[in-house]
Formats: sequence, C-alpha cells, structure tokens
Amino acid sequence: EKSFGNLKERLSMRRMSVASEENFEGKLFIQFIALQMVSYIKKKMDENGLFSRYTIQSLLDELDTIEYYQQPGKAHHLSEITAKQCELYEFMGLNVPT
Repeated sequence: EKSFGNLKERLSMRRMSVASEENFEGKLFIQFIALQMVSYIKKKMDENGLFSRYTIQSLLDELDTIEYYQQPGKAHHLSEITAKQCELYEFMGLNVPT
C-alpha cells in the first residue's frame, strides 16, 4: 500500500497516457526502477536517522544540485560537492562522485 502511494504521489503515476503498448511498458519499467530507488533511499534514511533532519524530497533536493558535464572527446567536469552532500552519500552507502 505504501509503495502504491509512492507511485501515485511521489512518482506522478496517476495516469498512464501513452500512445502505444511499447511506450506503456517502457514507462511502467521506469516507474518500477524509480520505486526501487525511493524504497532504498527511505530504508537508508530510516537506518541512519535522517528523517529527523530531512524529508525524502528535501534530501533529493540537496543532492539535485550536483551537476555532471562532459563534452565528446574531453574529460568530464563535476560541479562542487559540499560537505553535507558527501555526508549524505556516505549515509546512503554510496561512493562520492569524483
């Protein structure tokens, strides 16, 4: 029931207006992957006591400011990553992007 609520509210899956069966299946697959990611983030937030400081949306907003640029044939460039963002990556059990 909670997962269904996440699909409807957090992942905007209220209506599946698509032109073909193939598009429907693709959209449904992406929603499934997104639901898995939201469930993982929620679990890690609960394990690390992050709900006292963040909502899921505010945590995602904090990490959303990291930008990655790459031009064909050139090295990539990553925007500055703050200490708070590094801490969140560690709480999530992920490597900080370099």
